[in-house]
Amino acid sequence: MAGVVVLGFLIALEFASRRYGLPGPITSQAREVVFAPKSGGLLYASMALMMVVLTWRQRFIALGTAMGIDIAIVLVRWAFDIKVTDGHPFGNGALWVILGCGVIAVTRRTGPERVLLLKGVGLALLLMAGRKTGDTWLLITSKTRPAVLDQYVATADHALGNPSWLMGRLVTATGPIGYNFLDTVYGQLAVAAVIVALYQLRNVAVERRFPSHHLLRTFLVIGLIGPAFYMIFPVVGPVFAYGTGTEHWASIRLWTPDVSPSVQWAVANIWPQTSPGISPPHHMLFDGVTPRNCMPSLHTAWATAIFIHSRKGPRWLRYGGAFWLIATLCATLGFGYHYGADLIAGVVFTLTIEAALRAYDRGWDRAGIQLVAYGTTVFGALLVSYRYVPLEMARHPWVFGPLLVLSMVSVIYGYVRTTTSWEPKAVPARKPELQTEVAA
Repeated sequence: MAGVVVLGFLIALEFASRRYGLPGPITSQAREVVFAPKSGGLLYASMALMMVVLTWRQRFIALGTAMGIDIAIVLVRWAFDIKVTDGHPFGNGALWVILGCGVIAVTRRTGPERVLLLKGVGLALLLMAGRKTGDTWLLITSKTRPAVLDQYVATADHALGNPSWLMGRLVTATGPIGYNFLDTVYGQLAVAAVIVALYQLRNVAVERRFPSHHLLRTFLVIGLIGPAFYMIFPVVGPVFAYGTGTEHWASIRLWTPDVSPSVQWAVANIWPQTSPGISPPHHMLFDGVTPRNCMPSLHTAWATAIFIHSRKGPRWLRYGGAFWLIATLCATLGFGYHYGADLIAGVVFTLTIEAALRAYDRGWDRAGIQLVAYGTTVFGALLVSYRYVPLEMARHPWVFGPLLVLSMVSVIYGYVRTTTSWEPKAVPARKPELQTEVAA
């Protein structure tokens, strides 16, 4: 049933993108069978997820086959002088192996073995489809939402002290070293998720079944639901609305490379040097290229999910999850991609989804329903306050700033308290009763 829903969603996005004369997620993925992929690392990471259902011998064969195909494709391109100008020179081999395993599952496997292999292939394809779906969603937001609400969020952000401007100046002060370091972390979020997921799925090949809940489920649900709020609350981010955006322009020239940064209509070129003043906010027309992908911050949402799912791992995984969350928060603010208000909404959004998935797995009870309802209420209240009372929030930062932080902390506290109560309790072993010999 879930697979049918996802397939229907992808087909709907395919038709929606076709209305604007551009390929959708299915077409974009299909062309990577032959043409250079957008991200070769993502394809290999997807193959690694698929390989959790294979034996070690099968894994070595799959990896060797993928690398051999990539080498052969590189040699063919070199022989015919075909230059890769848009995309990575490798990754096609991984996609071929994933599709090949799907064919083997249908034609050569039966019973539980077929189901397990198809689940592994489906997991890999879902990860790739999630990336393509996100790209298509961003295109749709830029084409269907001509007006953005950046002035509202920027005004509300005064209650938090304009963290994007502060972090932007800090990242600028670190020079190319700090920028490139954060850019690497920011761009490899999917790889970090795969590392955590591989740890969670490490026993699938032995147990011959998937765990009931793992990181990729949360990742995919966030990617499925989150972009819908971009349509409700379109925001482009401070680097575009209050700056030139030229330093990050390459990252959004995904669909229309012939468009120049001059098509933007920023309020002023003041990010990150000068914080915007407090004035009544208005809807603001913006170009038809820049994605409206700020509210909520899905990078923050995904990094929070990585942090949550790394808590039960070994020390290196817990430290890695904490590092990735902190570095992602610094990057989203320091690059001017998000306002502080976006990050708070992103954390609440993730905890609510994670709570709903866990409550669904264990069976809905009163605690689970209350937690999901509370998280949904707080998330909705945040969006409403950003839209309708930003001026009051900016004029009374010592009141609304702590309220925003406390609202997020209250959801965190509710999540930790509820999920802790769901954990199985260890029952202490009964001590054998001392036997006393009575002397006759």
